[in-house]
Amino acid sequence: MQTTVLALALGSAAAFVGPAAQAPATAVNAGQGDLVALAEANGDQLGRNLGFWDPLGASSLDFFGLEQSGRLPSGATVGYLRHAEIKHGRVAMAAFLGFIAGCTPLVSGEHAVAPYRGYVAGVTPQEQWDNIPQAGKLQIIAFVGMLESYGEGAGNPDGYTHYTKGGLPGFYPSIKGKGAGQITFDLYKPFPIFPEQSEAQKERGRRVEVNNGRAAMLGIFSLLSEQKVPGAVPFLSGKIPTLPDMEIMGPFVGTDGISHIW
Repeated sequence: MQTTVLALALGSAAAFVGPAAQAPATAVNAGQGDLVALAEANGDQLGRNLGFWDPLGASSLDFFGLEQSGRLPSGATVGYLRHAEIKHGRVAMAAFLGFIAGCTPLVSGEHAVAPYRGYVAGVTPQEQWDNIPQAGKLQIIAFVGMLESYGEGAGNPDGYTHYTKGGLPGFYPSIKGKGAGQITFDLYKPFPIFPEQSEAQKERGRRVEVNNGRAAMLGIFSLLSEQKVPGAVPFLSGKIPTLPDMEIMGPFVGTDGISHIW
């Protein structure tokens, strides 16, 4: 539990910093020293340097003792934490947009053809998930698991280095041709419609992604908080549908004996 709290603390320690200032690319997982340099190079919109903030010392941890034992190189824990933050930020950005879309009549309203068996119009995004048949949920979870395995380097893709061994946190290898050749495009830039970027533009884009992910994590939690406890977020009061009397974490807390995940 303590490790989890520290990991989450590091992920939100420097939230809401602006686009990156012009600075050379930094080795992102070589340890605490490079993490400090990366934070100090990332100024806000007014050009101010917010500096490095790690009150709990999470950046100096050695998860599971793997670095000390020599099983992983120095800085592996920092690489792990940075990759986890980027991944959670991406999920939060998708969740934030998905939640908003799921509350609109275009998605939650009546459809000429039901999106899935058991579809009910006019309910919250959580209820929509609850209504999906178990077979559909298993397909979704299997698909996410497949993407996760590819992201961790399954199949040893060319040029891939794991983020705990010197690789770039957040990097997702090419999956084109995977799945017995059934995947015909990559997850990132599936269509070649955008121009190639310079290294400086890629560096700035990576930092912007982190900042947007941090904002999205706060954003989705604000929506869920206001939905579960009306008035918890005054700005959102009355603007999003109220969650009915259901316990989303029921399978884990065991309060009602009914699984709202399956």
